[in-house]
Amino acid sequence: MKSRGYFGIGVEGISKPMNFGNLSRTAYGFGASFVFTVAPGRHIGNPQSDTTRSQDHMPWYSFKTPETLLLPDDCRLIGIELTDDAIDLPSFRHPTRAAYILGPEGGSLSPAIMGQCEFIVKIPTRFCVNVATAGAIIMYDRVKSLGRFAERPMRPGGPLEKMADHLHGKALYSGGTRIGSPQENAKKSRLP
Repeated sequence: MKSRGYFGIGVEGISKPMNFGNLSRTAYGFGASFVFTVAPGRHIGNPQSDTTRSQDHMPWYSFKTPETLLLPDDCRLIGIELTDDAIDLPSFRHPTRAAYILGPEGGSLSPAIMGQCEFIVKIPTRFCVNVATAGAIIMYDRVKSLGRFAERPMRPGGPLEKMADHLHGKALYSGGTRIGSPQENAKKSRLP
């Protein structure tokens, strides 16, 4: 399950350590590079729901306020929120470098965080789902859309053919010269 780029996922104002433990465990399973909290409602500690002890395998960051949120260079912040103008998740193209932020249990993302987000995305549900469940849906969609998997068949069931091995393109340079440069191509077109 290798996909391109990296991602992190976090929650603003989370108040239930068990929910963050579930989110973090799931993030580790989906290959997240880091998890984070912004203005947590209480100390998270080592939640029992994180049975993989994900903090031993990837960084956990905690930011006291939205203004102190710090992400890697060129990492795009994506808010997950049910708003009328949010992008439906099935129509959203995930950036290669991204951090996803969810709102707290029983609440929404703050205007300060939403103002920092490049995109606001919504999961097309009838109502808000549990924060860890929402995070799992976002991460699944990212892996599904950026990963490499066999095509789904037209009928129920799994793929009929094995996925072809990835083929790398031919070299662009040889001996410091670009292969297929305009000059080389012009010479080739003059040959009988």
